[in-house]
Order: sequence, then structure tokens, then C-alpha cells
Amino acid sequence: MQLNTYYQYYQRALSPETCQRIIDIGLQKIQYNKENNIPTSGWTDGNMEKGSHGFKSFKGKSAGELLNEGEKLEDYYIRDSEVVWLNEPWIYDEIIPLIKNASNSAGWNWEVSNGEELQFTVYHSPGGFYGWHRDGGGDNFSAYKYYIEGVSPPKTNNHLPAGYTNNYNHVGLCRKISVTINLNPEGSYEGGNLKFDWGRHAREDNQYYECTEIRPQGSVIVFPSHLYHCVTPVTKGTRYSLVLWALGRPFK
Repeated sequence: MQLNTYYQYYQRALSPETCQRIIDIGLQKIQYNKENNIPTSGWTDGNMEKGSHGFKSFKGKSAGELLNEGEKLEDYYIRDSEVVWLNEPWIYDEIIPLIKNASNSAGWNWEVSNGEELQFTVYHSPGGFYGWHRDGGGDNFSAYKYYIEGVSPPKTNNHLPAGYTNNYNHVGLCRKISVTINLNPEGSYEGGNLKFDWGRHAREDNQYYECTEIRPQGSVIVFPSHLYHCVTPVTKGTRYSLVLWALGRPFK
């Protein structure tokens, strides 16, 4: 899919008070999960998070690059973070208008109808990161199917298999638009930038782009879910972010 505009961003869209409120809620839920033996590690399809496959990390390399070097993907992990899921309605009220505005301003004008749960993520230093990935494909193969115990593929560590949901409202829909919000005060962490891969069609000197526009606290970036992106390693401090995926019917 060719795009004239890759992303839209809004600096300081959320107030410092709102950002701190979200951080407090997220950290309380992470603490609750830990006290009740509920996993808090960020999860990926294939169970490729830290602690699952040795001690090597993807970081700046893609899976393809590692395979070309003769490496085994099962020796690597692609994500090192903590996550918890939020569904407070007032947070959606802050974000949904920005998604609609961004889609119209960028000229996408995509139909979206539902948002998934909000993912609160913590990247600790040194080295918290999320390797190259994309959030969704936008096609029929990416549309959610309803999970049926004993019929659908089995769960992994209590996580639903990729492409399945237990929410009837999400069945038949796919991730079309992704949103990331920086919750940190400026200067409270180093590294941890959102980085994009525009694809091989881009000029060689312009294929990768490290997004620094959303470093101010409360800044929001909205981008198509099929774009490859990563979070570079945090080298100092702790990065707090909030992520939302807007769902819609697959592209035709």
C-alpha cells in the first residue's frame, strides 16, 4: 500500500496531569498482577519475549537479517518490556477524536469502528526495547476470528493464539490504525525512540526514520498498523507509553 502521509502527530495533546494519572493506574495494575502471579512481561506472537529464548536480542536487526547471517530465531527474543491492559472509558475519550482527525488529515479516510484494550507499557533501562514488527496487516488474513476452547488452536502461556479474540465485537475486524502516546516528562529517559521502516521502495538514505516529534510529554502519534516499526533500547531512565489499535473491516 502506497501512502502519501505515513503518520500524523500531536504534540502535548494530553496534559501532564492526565499522563501521570495513566501512569499511576498502569503501575498499580502491574503491581496487582505481580502480587497475584499474573505475568506482566510484554508478549509477542511466537512467545519471543525476554526470558523465553535465551539471552540474545533482535534489537536493531530484522529477523531476515539474522537468518541471512545463519542465526536461529529461537535463540533470540524480540521484546523486553512490561505491559498491562487498561479499558478506562475516559482515556478512549481523549484518544478517539485524534484518530479520526489524523485519518482525515492524512487523506487515509479509513473506516474504523472499535478500539482494542489500551496497552500500558513500561520499558526499563538499560536495554528495554521492542524489535521490528508490525501491528496488523489490514487484510482478510489479519481479521480476528472468535476463539473457541477446544476447537481453536491452543493458548500459549494463557495467551490467545495469533488472530483470535474472545470479544464478539472484534470478530471480522483487523487492526488498521495504531496510536502511541508518550507519557513521560521530557528528559526523564534516554533512547527508547519509535523508529519506522518505510520499506524497500523508499530511498536508501530515507528507509528508516527515528521519530523524535513525540518526545514532549502527552504527545500522540497515529500511523497505519501495517507499517514496520520498533522501539529502540532505553539507555537511561524508564519509558512509559500507551498504545491503542483502531479496528475496522479489512481493506478491499
